[in-house]
Amino acid sequence: MILDTNALSALCAHDAAILQQLRRPETAQPWLCFVCLGEYRNGLLNSTRSEQPLATLEQLCSAWGTLHSDDVTVTHYAEIAHQLRVSGRPIPTNDIWIAALARQHAMPILSRDRHFDFVEGIRRLEW
Repeated sequence: MILDTNALSALCAHDAAILQQLRRPETAQPWLCFVCLGEYRNGLLNSTRSEQPLATLEQLCSAWGTLHSDDVTVTHYAEIAHQLRVSGRPIPTNDIWIAALARQHAMPILSRDRHFDFVEGIRRLEW
């Protein structure tokens, strides 16, 4: 499963509900995403209390893999953006990249953002 930025933020804040979700035996191996790492690190730059979350983030980056885009991701991105535009349900650009990676790797997205539910071929998990 790919952690969306809000899931990554909750995890770095040691949110009990997301920790419980990740401990479930049926939970797939979590993956980080280059887009979420950029969004989260940007948020930390604007925070006055970034030391502990940054330390947790570094631990996660060492323990888990990070997904990056490639030519296949770009194709999924274009298809998803087009599908959402045609259906009249646009979502933020960074979330299209996350959805493209999820579709490419056949992984669910752990997120509280319900707009992922409008992307064909994507399954969203919530905590």
